Amino acid sequence: MPVKPKTNPSSLTRRQFLGASVALGGMTLLGGSLAWAAQSTTSLSIATGGTGGVYYPYGGGIAAVISKYMPGFEATAEVTAASVDNCKLVGAGKADLAFSMADTAYDAYAAMGKFKSKLPLNTVAVLYTNYMHVVTLEGRGIKSVADMKGKTISTGAPGSGTEVKALRVLEAYGIDPDKDIKRDRLGASESAGALKDNKIDAYFWDGGLPTASIMDLAATPGTAMLLLDHGDAVPKMVQKYGPVYFAKVIPKDSYMGQKQDIAVAGVGNILICNEKAKPEVIYDVIKTMFEHQPELVSIHKEAQYLTLKDAVVGSPLPFHPGAIKYYKEKGVQI
Repeated sequence: MPVKPKTNPSSLTRRQFLGASVALGGMTLLGGSLAWAAQSTTSLSIATGGTGGVYYPYGGGIAAVISKYMPGFEATAEVTAASVDNCKLVGAGKADLAFSMADTAYDAYAAMGKFKSKLPLNTVAVLYTNYMHVVTLEGRGIKSVADMKGKTISTGAPGSGTEVKALRVLEAYGIDPDKDIKRDRLGASESAGALKDNKIDAYFWDGGLPTASIMDLAATPGTAMLLLDHGDAVPKMVQKYGPVYFAKVIPKDSYMGQKQDIAVAGVGNILICNEKAKPEVIYDVIKTMFEHQPELVSIHKEAQYLTLKDAVVGSPLPFHPGAIKYYKEKGVQI
């Protein structure tokens, strides 16, 4: 039976979580102490994403194994707007660990794009690959990304890696998101609902396979979902933004009614921490994740891609010393 991700009622909304005190999470790994230090359990916060994507349930799984197998630690998966905000939260010490797309994390590390200053981020592990889903329905008059001009399109939640990557896909097709489309900015579940309710014509979602909200959409009676091929955008994205993107395929039958393979833009997903995080804690976190990987897989199948070989490939950020120690002990060179 899947483990339900833990959430902190005081931080369920993006605004509340972004405004949370550093002491509520990030101080754990950065060496601070809580005002009520008498408590015997140390809290770890894991910034994830929206409830309809992969980050949230996967992060809930990591929180579950940490809480179960790391004595003295209680981990919580936090709902956030995902990659952009997660990088800011970790960089500011307001989250201990976080999920991020590699392209967004690189922007944060190099002070590019939405980041005005360099953030002190390190990699803990490369977790799995994100596949860009461009989703529409039959009858909306959209057969390719180029057909989106004049349509109402959701490009992902504000502050998400989906939004960053979606805008780059549109750019590759010569589409100005501020002029050529009517733009909405919704998360995975909200976008799927808006598409079913005829409030938008298509949406972007960057996530693992399968994504729950897209599975639900595809299984809706009377609905014929379409995924749009955009593999030809990848070379242009790489040319401008570097080798953080690569060609991937969403195999046919990944979703109900999907009859053919779909060529898409892929990007790595990484687990990040602050570069000042305690090495012994990061070591224990990654050790716990690998030792109990089957439990993570039982919660979300993307965890099957957490392997020693793949965990060190695909991140543009330096690895944290605690993670490096673990990988070296396992004979893996970074």
